[in-house]
Amino acid sequence: MTKIGTRTILIVPMLRSDELIGTLALARHRIEPFTEKEIEVVMDFAAQAAIALEITRRERELRELQMELARVNRIATMEQLSSSIAHEVIQPIATARNNARAAQNFLEMKPANLGEAREALDSVVAAADRAGDIIHRIKDHIKKAPPKMERFDVNEAIRNAIILTRGEVVKIGASIQTHLAEPLPFFRGDRVQIQQVMVNLIVNAIQAMSGDGHSRRELQISTETDAAEGVRVGVRDTGPGLALESLPRLFEPFYTTKAEGMGMGLAICRSIVEAHGGRLWATACEPHGTLFQFTIPAEAGNATS
Repeated sequence: MTKIGTRTILIVPMLRSDELIGTLALARHRIEPFTEKEIEVVMDFAAQAAIALEITRRERELRELQMELARVNRIATMEQLSSSIAHEVIQPIATARNNARAAQNFLEMKPANLGEAREALDSVVAAADRAGDIIHRIKDHIKKAPPKMERFDVNEAIRNAIILTRGEVVKIGASIQTHLAEPLPFFRGDRVQIQQVMVNLIVNAIQAMSGDGHSRRELQISTETDAAEGVRVGVRDTGPGLALESLPRLFEPFYTTKAEGMGMGLAICRSIVEAHGGRLWATACEPHGTLFQFTIPAEAGNATS
């Protein structure tokens, strides 16, 4: 409590986990001390304000994380679709070339067939515009950026992925059980990409359980140390499971067991895991359900966190 001129000012610190995140000042336009009750009310208000600020900060971080995950997913999807994209671009270029050749032939006629030549050249312009549109759509869809290799906590990346997908889990009336080993070896890689793998696997499990009439819908997520390969992550659902004949093709691009699926999610996951030096596989569970597991190598020569 401070007296300045004819005013009495009460300054209360705003703390969150013993960290000062701001101050709250209350001024009285007369020299009169604040009562204990008034001080208590202001301190309670400051505590609530600190909580509100922390929630706002976390919501902002979550939105930024969602945007980053979306960006990585777009990049991975474009990489998987590169051959299809190449075909889409090559086709109008080939069409433009053929029409340009036809226009040359019409102009070389005696006399020149200007009407046909003009029509062929119009087709060249249309094909070139189409190729340009395809390229612009790709540029708008992604922004190429190198992976950000950093040291991070795999369990924390998994927890963030769970937060991002919690709404979808709740929507189908499922529950999540986590068994995250502590401590885990340090891992160096692109945190956002590993989170994207987890998001894709969780969404895949949710989709598997959403159409199932089984009353128990449970998602089990686990981590453990793997002596040979570093860290092993597991995502198990209680859906109807997969047919054994589909397992060998499960991670192929464009292969899907869903009526409306593109068949890209699991292919993206495998490409990310393998780019980090790990491997991803699926196992049919008894009596039902599917277990997806992937390993990522620990950082060479590190101690556990």
